[in-house]
Amino acid sequence: MSNPLDDPKADPFEIAKQAAAVIAEKSGVAKHDIAMTLGSGWAKSADLIGETIATIDAADVPGFNRSEVVGHVSTIRSILLPSGKHALVLGARTHFYEGHGVRRVVHGVRTAAAAGCEIMILTNGAGGIKTSWAPGTPVLISDHINFTSASPIEGANFVDLTDLYSLRLRDIARSVDSSLDEGVYMQFRGPHYETPAEVQMAKAIGAHIVGMSTALEAIAARQSGLEVLGLSLSTNLAAGISDSPLSHKEVLEAGKEAEPRISALLAQIITKL
Repeated sequence: MSNPLDDPKADPFEIAKQAAAVIAEKSGVAKHDIAMTLGSGWAKSADLIGETIATIDAADVPGFNRSEVVGHVSTIRSILLPSGKHALVLGARTHFYEGHGVRRVVHGVRTAAAAGCEIMILTNGAGGIKTSWAPGTPVLISDHINFTSASPIEGANFVDLTDLYSLRLRDIARSVDSSLDEGVYMQFRGPHYETPAEVQMAKAIGAHIVGMSTALEAIAARQSGLEVLGLSLSTNLAAGISDSPLSHKEVLEAGKEAEPRISALLAQIITKL
């Protein structure tokens, strides 16, 4: 199926506006306030935060496709929160390693901004470098290292990323759970897992968590003026930190086991936004 974002002459922000208009039409909600991209282990939080107004097949929205990753859903949900605000849950995440280009990776974020959202919550399952983080530990992202050699920003547009991951939102999260630790997330290209040597490099340059998503989306969110909250689920110890081989099955199992607890945590955080 062709995607309008694959046309290099197309304006990705215009396509995001078209996507937002379709979401508004299909959901009956003119403006959304908070957007969420839910990675491995986080999906159930969408069932806890409020009343689902509409569930939209992502393939029916310009610029989106069905997810190609096992364990990821391919829908966009509009949810009415108890506060009266509306949340947009973006289940159709495109990963950089799928080879569709950065525009598709960040299309959900840009659509959220076009839909009126002011807060972007980005979550993922990732490999932990700190041995104190047992599998199933949620971690606040305080900063990131983008190791993809790519950027969603096109042209001479010099966006400041100094405080990309909102301290205000992290403080709100800690008001819900004071035990939440935080760390620096490093995005690799994938889809292969990192080697033990690469993990040691990541550790040496200041990373605490390694994964294959989020950083590019966060940059696009800042460019669009969104306030960003990032949360990682440490699904496993990264390569070389643990003696065990890595597998996607392990990530899914750790996410499933932690899902009730971390979904409730995220739902509580959202009530305070």
